[in-house]
Amino acid sequence: MSAISESPSRDEAAGKGLKGGALGLLSSVVVGVASTAPAYSLAASLGFVVATTDGDGIVGVKAPAIMLLAFVPMFLIALAYQELNKAEPDCGTTFTWSARAFGPWVGWMGGWGIIAADVIVMANLAQIAGSYGFKLMGVFGWDSAAGLADSSLWTTVAGIVWIVVMTYICYRGIEVSARLQYGLLATEVVVLVIFSVIALGKVYAGDAPEGSLHPSLGWLWPGGLTLNGMVTATLIAVFIYWGWDTAVAVNEESDDPGTTPGRAAVLSTLLLLATYAIVSTATVAFAGVGTSGIGLGNPENSDDVFQALGANVFGSGAFGTVMEALLVISVLTSASASTQTTILPTARTSLSMGSFKALPTNFARIHAKHQTPVDSTLWMGGVSILFYVGLTLISENVLADSISALGLAIAFYYGLTGFACAWFYRHDLFTSGRTLLLRGVAPLLGGLLLLAAFVIACFQYADPNYGETSIAGIGSVFVLGIGTLAFGVVLMVIYSRFAPEYFKGHTLPRRHSRNLFGQEVVAEPIPDPLEHRDAP
Repeated sequence: MSAISESPSRDEAAGKGLKGGALGLLSSVVVGVASTAPAYSLAASLGFVVATTDGDGIVGVKAPAIMLLAFVPMFLIALAYQELNKAEPDCGTTFTWSARAFGPWVGWMGGWGIIAADVIVMANLAQIAGSYGFKLMGVFGWDSAAGLADSSLWTTVAGIVWIVVMTYICYRGIEVSARLQYGLLATEVVVLVIFSVIALGKVYAGDAPEGSLHPSLGWLWPGGLTLNGMVTATLIAVFIYWGWDTAVAVNEESDDPGTTPGRAAVLSTLLLLATYAIVSTATVAFAGVGTSGIGLGNPENSDDVFQALGANVFGSGAFGTVMEALLVISVLTSASASTQTTILPTARTSLSMGSFKALPTNFARIHAKHQTPVDSTLWMGGVSILFYVGLTLISENVLADSISALGLAIAFYYGLTGFACAWFYRHDLFTSGRTLLLRGVAPLLGGLLLLAAFVIACFQYADPNYGETSIAGIGSVFVLGIGTLAFGVVLMVIYSRFAPEYFKGHTLPRRHSRNLFGQEVVAEPIPDPLEHRDAP
């Protein structure tokens, strides 16, 4: 007998067959924070934030201020997720809500934004996981394995293995995924806290290397930064925060789909703010922003600030060796956790799109035992491997630029969610001060901030001198970012010719928070996504 469910009841996770009630508030917060991969995100991006060109200088010691600036639109959009989730806790999130607010075409592109961003980042997560796996072997004395960390072939092989393993874990069930996240997240947070405490302790004790700086409150204020420097650095930092929306993407598997996921999203952004502010301040203080040695202004340190600082912070004794190994482990587990939690929202977005016939309906298939989206999960893993291998074969420089291109996709679908919230609740906005603020002003401001960042970044990214390489005289960061969104438009138009029902608004019609009689609209029953399924 096939393991694919043929007819789950409609009261199971709004009719999709996902395992409702599997996640509480704590589990949802853990999934949301783990999805951002704090240790990996800081390792891969903090150096680039510090070294971002700012007029005749660099952002430098203002990096903590950039972390605060990036938090503002993230928090505003988290509020939009919370309010829209109350109206319709659907795992399609931006796809579903944008379609409700603006129609099927905009909704489809919102879903594509999620899928595209997640596939792109999977290549980078796999790369760092594969590389750090070999580095960890080197820390424990296996020098021959450590050398493989610089081999494109072997890091790619290891990265593919990571994707396969994490895809399998997601396939096995949401509870298995959540339990694994507890251990992975705990490891990286504890190590980051110890790293920050020791680094700051050495700075104030006068034991830090030459070039170290005493922290100042001025580091938390962006005064003195140019507009271009501020926007470029903030868009990089937006990537550092990105991922908390996974807490909402698993809403149909929550114990209280209407409230728990939204609260988890808001709490996740607050916890990330505290983590990033502390770690970035400690790192800048210890290493300084010089352009040589361990200084964060040194381009050689931008790719991985923790690798450059680990031995200096922890020392060379037995304790230092253990902590340096744990720092490597924390980045490895961070990338691994994010690889897994990146698959979760993408699979659920495509599940929802399949349910509403915005994608082939096979994407809505649910495993009878594990209650996970079968085709959606497996396709996410497979496409991620193909994309990763493809970029690696083209050029490692293109792979490096893809991480910057992510900012455009993130700004696109997060910003779209903010606009969708304000428009969806437009008839409610003046019923109370809370409603005006949380459902109108905050989401709209978040959307506008991200739209402005998107437009300014496009001009900067198009410069052939921006990033690692260029394509046809245009910066590859721009080509990858805008090209990915444009490719989505092409796919959407083609698919609309074969499956017009969704695009005519039949399966996911537009609506708003209140009807013509002023009555609040209750979320419509989701069409049975399994009607299309043939018996095996």
